[in-house]
Amino acid sequence: MLNRNNVPLPERLRPENLEDYFGQEHIIGKGSILRNMIDSGNISSFILWGPPGVGKTTLAKIISKNLKRTFYTLSAVNSGVKDLREVFKKAEDSSIFDQNGSPILFIDEIHRFSKSQQDALLTAVETGTICLIGATTENPSFELITPLLSRCQVFVLDSLSVKDMDKLVERALREDEILSKRNIEIKEKKALYRFAGGDARKLLNILEIVINSFPLERGKRKDDPIIIDDKIIADKLQENIAIYDKIGEQHYDIISAFIKSIRGSDPNAAIYWMARMLSGGEKPEFIARRMLISSSEDIGLANPNALLLAQSTYDAVKKIGMPEARIILSQCAIYLASSRKSNSAYMAINKALEAVKGDCSPVPLHLRNAPTKLMEELNYGKEYKYSHSYEGNFIDQEFLPDNLSGTKFYEASNNPSENKLEKYLSKCWPKYHYGEDDDK
Repeated sequence: MLNRNNVPLPERLRPENLEDYFGQEHIIGKGSILRNMIDSGNISSFILWGPPGVGKTTLAKIISKNLKRTFYTLSAVNSGVKDLREVFKKAEDSSIFDQNGSPILFIDEIHRFSKSQQDALLTAVETGTICLIGATTENPSFELITPLLSRCQVFVLDSLSVKDMDKLVERALREDEILSKRNIEIKEKKALYRFAGGDARKLLNILEIVINSFPLERGKRKDDPIIIDDKIIADKLQENIAIYDKIGEQHYDIISAFIKSIRGSDPNAAIYWMARMLSGGEKPEFIARRMLISSSEDIGLANPNALLLAQSTYDAVKKIGMPEARIILSQCAIYLASSRKSNSAYMAINKALEAVKGDCSPVPLHLRNAPTKLMEELNYGKEYKYSHSYEGNFIDQEFLPDNLSGTKFYEASNNPSENKLEKYLSKCWPKYHYGEDDDK
């Protein structure tokens, strides 16, 4: 018989019904799409996408139990096409006797399946041999093949809120067969929730670690009080557990917050998100590379020196390494965030790329190269005017194909650097109307 004292708290407290399932009201609350599917008993295949420890596996098990469906589970980490086929065969055999609907196949970390493994799911999902519930911490748009994604609804799960964590802690102290027998008082929860980061599994594990650090010694009674505050939690855990996964969803969320802080000209926020990445073990080269991109995408011609500093930062970081590289990264992040911003170069190339889709316009003759006599006889390069032969190193001539003549791809942003550029361009190219519609 299993000794319940050896079962971790998260497993002892795993909900078995929706009433004990905390959080995710937006998808399982009354009137929500998924709740309506569950209540009707008619569910279709879907993907649960959310960070670790928010109840993806638990929700799948609750749904299966609620609908009285046969439940198969696989982990994409150690399962392959052979395992899938075995499940499909069992599902086909059992469906003859199962009156409650298609068996449920729950695949944890489904994003780890290869394209061929995901392809193997398509027919079974489409024919209703199984009802697929996939769980992933990664963005399904990037990790799942389009045909499979089109056959599944995606439900996004959120990290637990403080309110949800409050309920979970209260339930643990009130209902858990072990903790409920002890006299536990939690005076402060800020550190507990900070370390947990909205992860229910991590929250309960931390709670159990802290409580177990107060062993029942000989002569003590179970009702002797255990007082827990922020200092005790921090001391027991010894160090801050950074909520950062450098290969998971947090990786993309935090680098996104970092770049958006630079774009939004907030050096304080940029440094904060950088610190989150560095403390979580992110490679400094990755951060430097993203700042190199931002220096052109978000700052660009408003401050061309930003690109030079970002390039120097990238080179220096590769040469020096951590921990000293943090100083160079910090300098660059502050400089980029504090610089004037312009995305004119970014917008210009996007507009040009859109214009060239399906465009096979010939290069005008005067712009063509003429390395052979035949090409000279065909007037290749004949009418070309060498700009440096004219005053100011400029002469008005057409450089675009005839069908795009006068097309303006570069729109100057309003900043001192580009104002100077625009003044020069308006003098050279009146047909592009630089400066006429701008309040500069």
